[in-house]
Amino acid sequence: MRKALWMFLAVGAMACGVIGLKGRAAAQAGTLLQPGAVAPNFSLPTQVDNVSAGLKDYKGKYVVLYFYPKDMTTGCTIEAHNFERDTAKYAAANAVVLGVSLDTVESHKTFCSKDGLNFKLLADPDHKVIDAYGVPVAARGDNKFANRDTFLIGPNGKILKVWEVKDIQAHSDDVLAAIAEARK
Repeated sequence: MRKALWMFLAVGAMACGVIGLKGRAAAQAGTLLQPGAVAPNFSLPTQVDNVSAGLKDYKGKYVVLYFYPKDMTTGCTIEAHNFERDTAKYAAANAVVLGVSLDTVESHKTFCSKDGLNFKLLADPDHKVIDAYGVPVAARGDNKFANRDTFLIGPNGKILKVWEVKDIQAHSDDVLAAIAEARK
């Protein structure tokens, strides 16, 4: 009886250890970069033919780097339209908006054309930038989607604020308010 109890405890301890390691690895894989961190540089293709965009292209500006799940879906379309609506406000605040998803350049071209979007959408199908910023990726069948997270990067290249976006309607206004506060 004692031997069976010890075996049960040993197996349970090993199982907890394995589960704990898997949980820790998953948390590290999806750990968002935090304010104060230096924003990783990147270069990704955009919806504009033969044009890539990277953080270094916007040195000295505020960069709104927003990650979103999928082109031409309801929530992503609302979020993109709100950023587009506020383009002049971002320009006046010395800021640029860059959207990033796992979608392809062709998908971005269609999305921008169909919805009249003029800011750059960056294609990250290999999720290099998504992973560099710690943005979690969810899978539904064979499809993968980045979480809806936004980073405000200051002119010095450091992350000023991070949003795990819940309120799509107010998000652009929230970002503009954060830029105004940072500029004080």
